[in-house]
Formats: sequence, C-alpha cells, structure tokens
Amino acid sequence: MNLNDIRGLFPHLKTGQIYFNHAAIGPWCSLALNRINEYAAQRSGAKIENYPFFLKWNSDAKEKLGRILGAASDRIAWVDNVSNGLNILAQGLDWKPGDRIILNDLEFPSNIYPFLNLKSHGVEIDLIKSNNGVVDIAEISKVITPKTKLVSISLVQFLSGYQADVDLIGRLCKERGIIFCVDAIQGAGVIEINVNSSQIDFLAGGTQKWLMSSQGLSYIFITEELQSRINQKNVGWTSVNNSWNLLDYDLSLKPGADKFQNGTVNALGVAIFDAMLDLFLEFGMENIDKKISANTSFFIEKLLQIGIQPVLKNVAANRRAGIVTFKDEKALEIFDELEKRKIHAAVREGMIRFAPHFYNTEEEIERVADELRIILVGR
Repeated sequence: MNLNDIRGLFPHLKTGQIYFNHAAIGPWCSLALNRINEYAAQRSGAKIENYPFFLKWNSDAKEKLGRILGAASDRIAWVDNVSNGLNILAQGLDWKPGDRIILNDLEFPSNIYPFLNLKSHGVEIDLIKSNNGVVDIAEISKVITPKTKLVSISLVQFLSGYQADVDLIGRLCKERGIIFCVDAIQGAGVIEINVNSSQIDFLAGGTQKWLMSSQGLSYIFITEELQSRINQKNVGWTSVNNSWNLLDYDLSLKPGADKFQNGTVNALGVAIFDAMLDLFLEFGMENIDKKISANTSFFIEKLLQIGIQPVLKNVAANRRAGIVTFKDEKALEIFDELEKRKIHAAVREGMIRFAPHFYNTEEEIERVADELRIILVGR
C-alpha cells in the first residue's frame, strides 16, 4: 500500500478535517470498522460464542505487536490501561526502605503515580528536572546511586515530543544493574522500537493513540528475567496453567507474560487491534518512522516561518517524534479557532499540541500553518 492507498482508508479525510491529535486518540479507519462489523455480526447471531475467533485474533495481535516492539509474543500481556500495567511492576518488586527510583518532571501522571505510591514502603523518588522539553541522560546519570533500583521514562514525552535515547539509557541501566522501564504510549506506532537492543526490561503502552485502535486495551512487555523477580499480587482464573480445568484450583501460574491477564480481556479491542496492526506492518515501521520525522521537521520549519517558537525547535531531528508544541497565553482561544476550521489539535499545560501521523501530508501541515498565521494576526 502506498500513502494514497492508506489515506483512502480514513473516512475523516473525506470530510475536510485535518486531524493532528493522534497523541490523544487516533481515528478509526476502514480496517478497524470492517473488523468491528465482523465482530458485531458474529455476536448478534452469526457466531454468538465467538471464542475461537478471539483466540486467533489474540495470537495474531501479539505476534504482530511483537514484531513492532522487537519482542517475542510470549513476553507480551494485555492490560486495561498503562497505569495498571506499570502497577504490575511497581507493586510486584521486593522494595526495601531507601531504594530509589529515577523519574522526571515532564512525565504523564501514569508514569509517576504508580511509583510515587511506593513512598509508603520507604522508597525514595529522584525527580530530575527537564530543560525546555528535553530529558537529558546526563541528568539521569548524575542522580544514580548504589540504591537506585529502577529508572522509568517515556519513550516520547507527551507534552514536548522529545524522544528519549533509550539505547543509551538502557546501556547505562544494564551497566549499573538497574531495572529499565519505558512508557511507550507516545512512541509505539511512531518510531522503530527494539526492546532487546535498547535493553528494556519492562514496557507499557496503549492501543488508542498512535496505534489508532480502541480505548480500554493496553499491553506490557516484560523480560523473562524480570518476570522471575515479580511477586504477582493479583491473579485470576486465566493466570494459571490449565485454566480450563475449572475445578482443579491449582495455583500454578503460566510461564509467559500472559500470567498477568487475570480474566476476560477486552476481546473487541484485541480484534480491532489485530486488524489495525496490519496497516503498520504493511507500510513498515521504518517508513513510518521516517515519514513522521519528516513531518515533524517540516511542521517546525513552517511554524518558525510564521513566528511561532516550537518547544523543540533547537533539538536534533532524531530526538523529536511526531508531537509539536508551542506555548501561548491564549492557547485555548487558538484551539477554539482551529476547531472552527476543522483542524484538530489539543491544549496541554498552556500549550497547543499538534500530533500529525505518517499518513498526514505536507499540504495539510502548510494549511495548518497558514490558518495559524491568520489566527495570530487577527487576535
């Protein structure tokens, strides 16, 4: 499929909308809609008990997601959201008073609260300061002590769009014997990821944003070594081996990551996600990465031309990924004016945040820049 073929899959593009808000929630295309219709037809009479179909969609989706993450499918488990995924890690480790966790002050709360909650166990949090939207590895290195047990960082920061150098951070953590955790919700479907080469121990992400699937379905990746160190606090009937021996009551947990799936998962969400992953694999994550990077750089250039100063204007292209933000005291007014023009962005922390995807074009970016220029001149 070429880019025009892919654009033809998205109904919203036929309505005159420009959707640059993938960092919040992604639009559905015909691949998702067709799968929804198939699922609805089954559950409304064609195959009401459609569990065999779910088993295939489940297996295929994990295999496809594994290819995108560079992970084996048995190292992936479904969860309902990123916060609960990270809580599996936070609540499962054996913490000692004085253990330390490194976070930063630019993180979305999902990657803060599960670890902040550990202060009741005597765990200390080192919250490093970002600088103009950048989280510098040098700042991480400075605060590492022999008590540092875990570093957690977003692959791409939700506010600035800064792309962490996870290869360097992963290497640093491995050298120091520190667990490396990554929140990938703003990175998966945007940039190429390889959990093995980046030496990531634990990763959590969601399907509803750049992966353009459904709310209520997220995922974790966990290495076999780290899983062996987790004391699983919550279990259910599908956590165990031979779970269909319903009256056996043998609490022998599964060896794979799916032991963390305690019961019924979001079956429709898995079905949709399986269909949507074909789009990413068909176009190729290498090509998607390049296209989003080019869109990001082009957008920043266009904003600078009309006098807008994006947060990451001075950051190297390989450290930017999809999200383009700028601060303005009248951000809400600008947002409202853009909405009137069928241009969809977001306001976060007094900033206008744009998040165009790989299927978006330079022509759309130019139109957004033109409309912004008109809005700024007229206010």
